[in-house]
Amino acid sequence: MSKKKSVLREWIDAIVIAAAIAIFLRTFFFQIYKIPTTSMVPVLRPGDKIFVSKLTYGPKVPFTPLRISGFRKPKRFDIVVFVPPIVSERNKAYIKRLIGLPGDKVEIKDGNIHINGEMVVDPKIAGIYYVSRGVYGASGKETIIPEGKYFFLGDNSYSSKDSRDWGFADEKDIIGKAVLTWWPLKRIAMLE
Repeated sequence: MSKKKSVLREWIDAIVIAAAIAIFLRTFFFQIYKIPTTSMVPVLRPGDKIFVSKLTYGPKVPFTPLRISGFRKPKRFDIVVFVPPIVSERNKAYIKRLIGLPGDKVEIKDGNIHINGEMVVDPKIAGIYYVSRGVYGASGKETIIPEGKYFFLGDNSYSSKDSRDWGFADEKDIIGKAVLTWWPLKRIAMLE
């Protein structure tokens, strides 16, 4: 009877330890997300599964406003997972491309992004036609990004709900940098 109990106890201990390690890794190192919408097509498609690095920008300490220092700050054109500022969407994670950094002036003109008066020619976004719309993306309107905030756009401009409509995401709401598509297997790729 005691041998049976000790085998059961070993299994329970192993399961508890494995669960604790998984929670620790998910909280501080990386998280897996499944893409639900077409807002980032063609880079990400509905059903794609991605790894998101929390270490890049620094993981948040659960149940506190604190963040552990990461390797670097978010960079322009990173693909980022974050919590949007929309009250009704605060329980969801969004994934978009970071366009505007704190202090930048962003304008969408003739389908192109202009940052601080210069048209963006980076190949990651230069071939995309960005639709002018919304309070923060109206044609002819230059939007200034406040300190501690970021401006995000989806690569599929026509079907993306993004900063053009709801404004700026707070630095504290950034979850991590999307680094790799790992599913489906034929779409395995590093994300840029």
